[in-house]
Amino acid sequence: MAYDKFNILRSTAVPMPIENVDTDQIIPARFLKATKREGFGDNLFRDWRYNTDGSPKQDFVLNNPTYTGKILVGGHNFGSGSSREHAAWAIYDYGFRCVVSSFFADIFKGNSINVGILPVQVSPEFLDKIFLAIEANPAAELEIDLPAQTITIVATGEQESFAINGYKKNNLTNGFDDIDYLQAMKEEIGGFASKSIY
Repeated sequence: MAYDKFNILRSTAVPMPIENVDTDQIIPARFLKATKREGFGDNLFRDWRYNTDGSPKQDFVLNNPTYTGKILVGGHNFGSGSSREHAAWAIYDYGFRCVVSSFFADIFKGNSINVGILPVQVSPEFLDKIFLAIEANPAAELEIDLPAQTITIVATGEQESFAINGYKKNNLTNGFDDIDYLQAMKEEIGGFASKSIY
């Protein structure tokens, strides 16, 4: 399944300065029964967003209209815990296209890239600067430049580079998951197979 192509994203951001956010907090286990990748955004951070009666918790950031955007800025060690790919589905389905943190769990990082979310790992110092910029102005924008592999706080011009695997970068740029990548190489694979001698 193809996803949105990722090139340069300039957006406001939603700050969530909470460390050790695990995948069960991102999408509780009771919502993992569906097999389609749709509708998970409704239950993103379900137990943090809603009371037991279904009413929204006013003090949770996703219920605060002050903060909007396609970038989620999380605390250190984002996406730890179980390997469920539904956590990445929920973040994507909610509308986020990038998550910024000073550290990601490896499996969550891989799952995110596979569904079209760019995980941008920055230094703890730069993460603090991002949180301060958003605190000073909720309308502050970040610019994520995937080709250049940089993240910039637009108001101040402060910038930091981030790392990404070349294959995964190519997939995000083209909106491919692993199957799409193989499909795009179908003719090349067929040509190679026809020349192979068994």
